[in-house]
Amino acid sequence: MAEKLNEREKSILHRIVYSYIQTAVPVGSRYISKKQDVGLSAATIRNVMSDLEDLGYINHPHTSAGRIPTDKGYRFYVNELMELDNVSLDIQSAIKSQLQNSTDTDEVLHIASKLLGTISHQLSVVSAPNLTSGIFEKLELLQISSTRLLVIISIQSGIIKTIMMEIFSEIPRPKLEKISQLLNERLSGLTLAQIRETFAERLRDYSNEETGLMRLFIDSVDKLFDEKRDKIHIGGTKNIITQPEFENAKNFKGIIELLDNEDIIVHILESVEKKNETTVAIGNETKHKNLKDYSIVTANYTVGNLTGQVGVLGAKRMNYSKLIPLVDFVAKTITLMFQQSSDSTR
Repeated sequence: MAEKLNEREKSILHRIVYSYIQTAVPVGSRYISKKQDVGLSAATIRNVMSDLEDLGYINHPHTSAGRIPTDKGYRFYVNELMELDNVSLDIQSAIKSQLQNSTDTDEVLHIASKLLGTISHQLSVVSAPNLTSGIFEKLELLQISSTRLLVIISIQSGIIKTIMMEIFSEIPRPKLEKISQLLNERLSGLTLAQIRETFAERLRDYSNEETGLMRLFIDSVDKLFDEKRDKIHIGGTKNIITQPEFENAKNFKGIIELLDNEDIIVHILESVEKKNETTVAIGNETKHKNLKDYSIVTANYTVGNLTGQVGVLGAKRMNYSKLIPLVDFVAKTITLMFQQSSDSTR
């Protein structure tokens, strides 16, 4: 539990965090006394900074005379000191107009990730909706070639999932339609998780049909009805490496390794506590050893009864007051786009 700070301590901590976010330079007492109107001498400010350091809110980077915030200092700033900025009308308009250009789920999320990365100058992450509770609507089968079959699965929230299957030989269209009809009758109204668990049992009496397709589906149930996220969209890679932190070769290598392994990013999103409001995880709060020098801001968007996440990931020095409302706005806009798309198709 964080200690209660007096008004003088809050004022100095606010200036340290804000200045470090803006400049990436450790903040000294002389800088605060000369550049900011605090009405305190440099000696008094040094004493306050010493107290803040003893309490764990700031520390010394190496032998520098200046101080930088700790995870605890950033957390206090985010929870108690900062004032959220408004997303400008120009940015709001740009985001809405870009997202309205497409009704395809993947394309909307891809555009959102690029926009968020460009505007935030951080690494942006947008996950496809988690399909665990997605309710099966219908399945269509489309023969692409003599050995390839496209399976199109529609989920009630408006999500369409496509899977390419390798088959043994061409299957006559009437038989494909018969199999589709059977699957739609037996799976309608079930969640993908329920289908995955009970598929073989529900189709047991039809598992040996002559085309072998039903047996292939039973053997490929994890591929067809995987309840995990299918895709993650990442943007802003060019922007984040221009940040001062990544002039350090070790930090640069760390972010490149992160970009090369999408599973880590998915794990990060899954480990961040899910809340209705925008969530901020700072440094060690991310619960991932590779992210102790990073922060992540996330918000949920919804597609019907499904949920996905929007987020920005960057150095702990990120501008929280701007990024929290930005991430929140993008998530709400995605939700609105899908809601309007769903309404228009009814």
